[in-house]
Amino acid sequence: MRFLMFIKHGETSEAVQPPKGLMDAMGGFVGEGFQKGWLKETGGLKGSSESVRIRSKGGKLTMTDGPFAETKEIVGGYAIVETKTKDEAREVARRFMELHQIHWPEFACESEIRQIEEV
Repeated sequence: MRFLMFIKHGETSEAVQPPKGLMDAMGGFVGEGFQKGWLKETGGLKGSSESVRIRSKGGKLTMTDGPFAETKEIVGGYAIVETKTKDEAREVARRFMELHQIHWPEFACESEIRQIEEV
């Protein structure tokens, strides 16, 4: 089973550098994931100031360049995880969030896990 795991946080958080302790811990976590095969891909995402939204409404497309005034949270990064069960994916996300809790407790964020539809 493959899952998309992403982290959401406040838009203003993109300008703040994560602590070295978190980056070191994340390096170990990511290395373990690739070595054991449950982590397939990971990456950070730029803020909404470098984004474009394309909307379809009423049969018309509109494009809007960021930043987006109404945005309070952004998706700051993602990972594609492959596990045998949803509970295993949940454990990966829990460990990921625990690293943030330990090494950057003042950083407010949340992680979401969504199963990828296999066609």
